[in-house]
Amino acid sequence: MKRRNFIKLSLVLSSFALMPKYMEASELVLSDIDFSEDICNDNAAQTLIIYLYGGASQLSGNLSNLEEIEKYSQNSYADYFNNTLTQTTNLFWKEAGGEEMEKLIENGDMTLFRTCYSAKREENNNKAHGVCTEENQKGTKDLNAAGILANLGQILENHNIINSNSLMPFVSMEGESIFYREGYTPLSAYLKPMGINEKFDNPYYRNRVRNWYYYTQEERDSAPDTYNKSDEEGGFDPALTASMDNLAQEFNTPGDIKNSFEKRVSRDTFMREIATVTTPDLGEDAYPENDFAKKIETSIKLLVHNPETKVLTLGTGGLGGWDDHNEAREYIGRMKELFSSLKSAMAHLKAEEKNNKINIMVFGEFGRNVNLNLSNGWDHGNLQNLFILGGNDYFNHKGVVGETRLVSEGEVNRLYLKPTEESYWFDPLSIAATLYKIYGIENPEILTDGNMPIAPLFEA
Repeated sequence: MKRRNFIKLSLVLSSFALMPKYMEASELVLSDIDFSEDICNDNAAQTLIIYLYGGASQLSGNLSNLEEIEKYSQNSYADYFNNTLTQTTNLFWKEAGGEEMEKLIENGDMTLFRTCYSAKREENNNKAHGVCTEENQKGTKDLNAAGILANLGQILENHNIINSNSLMPFVSMEGESIFYREGYTPLSAYLKPMGINEKFDNPYYRNRVRNWYYYTQEERDSAPDTYNKSDEEGGFDPALTASMDNLAQEFNTPGDIKNSFEKRVSRDTFMREIATVTTPDLGEDAYPENDFAKKIETSIKLLVHNPETKVLTLGTGGLGGWDDHNEAREYIGRMKELFSSLKSAMAHLKAEEKNNKINIMVFGEFGRNVNLNLSNGWDHGNLQNLFILGGNDYFNHKGVVGETRLVSEGEVNRLYLKPTEESYWFDPLSIAATLYKIYGIENPEILTDGNMPIAPLFEA
């Protein structure tokens, strides 16, 4: 183990519109980070993060308190959900992905933590979407700090685990997010996430479609078939492409710009090749036929075929959001599609012999209270599930961890779950600490307000 000073961060001056007003610069020096390159290289870890924006209810993975909840809830669960509220062996919600969860647990592919809970948020009654997402995606309550993946990128860069030649070390299928937000120092350009979609649209491809807008109407009318055929098949004229590359080499000085032109061709080739890769035959575990499942399938393909991608982030576009204040029946179908896709993803990873290296983390900003309100939904709560799948080289899966109890404060809206006195529980910021740990950071609590990695995952 080596003890190193790895990063010095300077607070960026902020300005405000109309009346420029600057914050006093300060320094945050993170010196006492223990980083083990051996751990990082041995694990060869890769991660898919699926963030459930809106705050998904925890009930899909935890109906253990259902009888008591039904007794005190404002509306009846049995009446509203009718024949779609079945408990499985591990007290999952069968119709809401519970069948798939049981299979993942049985196969040793997943740990479900029922007690991801913030005592501080409960104390401050702080359950706002924006603040909770900022904290969870930064791993700290310092809202000026960098996102988890911005920090991770800088640390891996500093220790020569990744560099400007690395191919797409961070990828997003949800656009920009707080996970990648710059903090006290700007990120190197290559550490910012590369955006892709489920069709593997190629960010390195010189596509002629954009030039179509510059043709005159007469040119468009004269040979539309020719132009459209060219758009679909060839991109820029090969002679023009070669000329652009030659000019780039001739006139650009050595450095990042010149290197980018040199790497474009190889990366364009890689993206073309990966777009043609077929998924192994997964039999009964084949991906469902929906847009979200396609995104999961594409994510797994990229991680499997590009070990240089460390983390890929994904929202749940295609399923809908999770802010289920009303008509919570829709939650059932979304959870079913989510976990059907995850079951297929694990079968996919096993077929590619990558389930030990690649892990999947599923969480959101918070959970839900358990009172079924007058709109047949749930309001913001403070206890959520964390689902961890795969990564068996560095995670020891435990099945189901954590026990909950029902708390009623005399108001219908204050009917909620929290960990039992005897149960293991952890703050949401520990998710960041866990992620840092598997990439080689031995004391990640420095970055996460003292919150430690999730202990059972690393215990024999």
